[in-house]
Amino acid sequence: MKLQDIILAQQRIDGLIKKTELRESPYFSNLIQGKVFLKLENLQITNSFKIRGAINKLYQVSKKQKDIITASSGNHGQAIARASKELGLSAKIIVPEGAPEKKRHLIQKHGVELVIYGKTVDEAENYGRMIAGRDGKLYISPYNDPDIIAGQGTIGLELLEQHSAVQSLLIPIGGGGLISGVAIAIKQNNNPDIKIIGIQARNDAAMYHSQKAGKILSPAQYPHSTTLADGLAGGIEENSITFSYLQKYVDQILLVREESIKKAINLLWEKEELIVEGAGAVGIAAILENKNIFLKQKIAVILSGGNIDKNVFSR
Repeated sequence: MKLQDIILAQQRIDGLIKKTELRESPYFSNLIQGKVFLKLENLQITNSFKIRGAINKLYQVSKKQKDIITASSGNHGQAIARASKELGLSAKIIVPEGAPEKKRHLIQKHGVELVIYGKTVDEAENYGRMIAGRDGKLYISPYNDPDIIAGQGTIGLELLEQHSAVQSLLIPIGGGGLISGVAIAIKQNNNPDIKIIGIQARNDAAMYHSQKAGKILSPAQYPHSTTLADGLAGGIEENSITFSYLQKYVDQILLVREESIKKAINLLWEKEELIVEGAGAVGIAAILENKNIFLKQKIAVILSGGNIDKNVFSR
């Protein structure tokens, strides 16, 4: 993928998404005696960055395909559901049994068909690909798709417009679509010195363990358990293009503990009055755990989503 693909994606989705604020946080800046800027994708349409990739993909799909299937832990499904409704497509969204109730509700409100299948995101994705092939419909991966990645990469272009002097950029990693797109937008845009740091929950870190092993691992090959960062959970498709993008463009991956994710959600609300889900808060969790690494730096943190169940947020 080239920078030009992301520039074209930005042109396609212009006016259909929000250009989200990049806000400096006095509290987190003081914590590292530097500057911390928050990219507020939790306030994006659908309260998640996922709408960027969904619109970029479906805008092109709608010219030749009317029936689509996807699988998701929630935010990608909601983005595809909304974009499908606006573009007149018929969508079936597969979610695992453990998908948060709020995210299921937000998907269903767009009038698409919601199917609950499997105990994990991986099982839901495998099922989605199977029935798409069986029924002759188009399956859209949440991350293993160049159009999805290009759409997510538009965040990187926005960041450079808003503040090009950051030294490190902290980005959540699930399947790698977000960090791949943003890293390409940054590194191919004559900014090789901006450090791209991916963040995963220690409890479920498929990409971290795969990068360490030098190959994509199946869920059976690395330790994983339940995480508050449900939007980042699950394995990686065997042929995922994101794996090589991370190898080429990502400087480091940090793992964070569940207690740090909880504290990050709490502090983002207390200090910034921002509602951020676990997957969106991992960048702040990384700062809490690694203050010395980021001391006196200028850092941007992508708060990727804000769809958290009320009872979890209250707790």
